[in-house]
Amino acid sequence: MVSGMGSEKPVTSGKIYQAAQVVIATIMVIAALSIASSVFAPVAFALFIIALVWPLQKLLQGYLPRLLALAVSVVVMTVAFVYVGSLVVSAFGRVGRWIVNDAARFQAFYDQITVWLEGHGIAVAGAWSEAFSVGWMLRTAQTVTGRLNSTMSFWLVVLVYVFLGLLEVDDFGRKLKGMRSRATGDLLLRGSMTTAAKIRRYMLVRTAMSVITGVLVWLFARSVGLQLAEEWGFIAFSLNYIPFLGPLVATVFPTLFAMTQFGSWQAVVAVFACLNLIQFVVGSYVEPRVAGSALSISPAMVLFSVFFWSYIWGVFGAFIGVPITIAFLTFCALHPSTLWLAEIFGSPQKDEKIADASLVSA
Repeated sequence: MVSGMGSEKPVTSGKIYQAAQVVIATIMVIAALSIASSVFAPVAFALFIIALVWPLQKLLQGYLPRLLALAVSVVVMTVAFVYVGSLVVSAFGRVGRWIVNDAARFQAFYDQITVWLEGHGIAVAGAWSEAFSVGWMLRTAQTVTGRLNSTMSFWLVVLVYVFLGLLEVDDFGRKLKGMRSRATGDLLLRGSMTTAAKIRRYMLVRTAMSVITGVLVWLFARSVGLQLAEEWGFIAFSLNYIPFLGPLVATVFPTLFAMTQFGSWQAVVAVFACLNLIQFVVGSYVEPRVAGSALSISPAMVLFSVFFWSYIWGVFGAFIGVPITIAFLTFCALHPSTLWLAEIFGSPQKDEKIADASLVSA
């Protein structure tokens, strides 16, 4: 009895030591990702884009020389991103110009709200009142514009990574197949292919839902006579790619504009309620049924992914936070020691073969 109890202590202490190593390593990796964001963020975005563009590249390679197919793929990708990006930037730009032109009306409305709140015993004077003003809104818009301009270098680095990465996809696959540890190579290859397929499906569903949301917001804004209806539609389309936070911003902004345009609390409440109804129906009812169980992730995990990666990499992290989580849970589902993570936070598929731990570690 005594000897048995004594033999359990080294085992327990060993597990605690191993768990401490995992925690320390995780903290160090997170710190490295945050500190060296200018290095890792472009790589992550490039891998994300490669997963989306590779089917086109593979299709073109069947008819064209490899370099020519690569050039066509990069040109198509660049044109698509520039076209959609120009539409979204134009929508935000028109809203910003509208704020500048009607700054006096926004300031008057803000003053009315301040007087009403103070009349009901809610003091908003002081630092908060001075900070949150039309001038603050203009400075914020200028800051956002400046950051958008500074991202050009980021996208150039991403484009270079995408160009080089598309050239090495086939070679990388052959290297994985030729690894000495066949089980490890097979796990990495299957994990990469499954992750890429899930990311493509995620973006396809997200794009379709974003288009539906944008069209519904545009139709609603036009039907109630809300100004800048087309712009609100494009903004809802673009922000819908960021779960939770994007739809919230796309709902609050038109509501604030409706306050100054209609001047009626009933109309403002109706606009806010209808916009939220659109976001709820599309995001909580239509999208889960279209996506199916292949992309089923815990809502808490989705929200955590958006906040966590936005903290690490800013707006870029908020955009690809969910795809990164999809990749993480996909690889977790393929290994028995991490399968529990995929079962708790994700939805491992029945066709995802779990690797043998003894073979992988060999």
